[in-house]
Amino acid sequence: MIGLFGGSFDPIHHGHLLVGLAAVEALGLESLRFVPAHTQPFKAGRHAATPDQRAAMVALAIEGEPRFALERLELDRGGPSYTVDTLRALAAREPGVEFALLVGADAAAELGSWRDAAALPGLARIVVLTRGGAQPAPSPLVWRTLAVPALDISATDVRARVLSGAPVRWRVPDAVARYIAAERLYLDQGR
Repeated sequence: MIGLFGGSFDPIHHGHLLVGLAAVEALGLESLRFVPAHTQPFKAGRHAATPDQRAAMVALAIEGEPRFALERLELDRGGPSYTVDTLRALAAREPGVEFALLVGADAAAELGSWRDAAALPGLARIVVLTRGGAQPAPSPLVWRTLAVPALDISATDVRARVLSGAPVRWRVPDAVARYIAAERLYLDQGR
């Protein structure tokens, strides 16, 4: 089974990586693909870095971990990134491959409102990642829940630290911190 971990990754941080590794190990995944959204429907116009910059940061963050990969499908397709469209495209491209879709507990609470939500379980096994012992409400869409380590790191906090001039080391991989500095990302207050 191949895991899929989608998100803005604006920027990717150690919390994403730790959760991804925990899922690979607990679920016995062959690999885990990080799937940066071109434009998340619920965050349209709110991405601070471009899709290509976010993909570059993911590639830098996962370098050296053979079980991790960057999946560019949503980036290359462009437009709003709807999970059901991505899963259908992957099924067409890779028939017979079984996928596990990793979603956070906050996203799981909204699953029923996702585009064509009823089709999701037929395209991937949905795994809800929980932290701190919190359990999501039961849903027929969810295959299983998985407790993962909790790190109090968020992309919002990383962006705010960059804007204020505070260091982001230990929150993001060093290569990502260097990329953020080189590209002068997150220095615009409006983004």
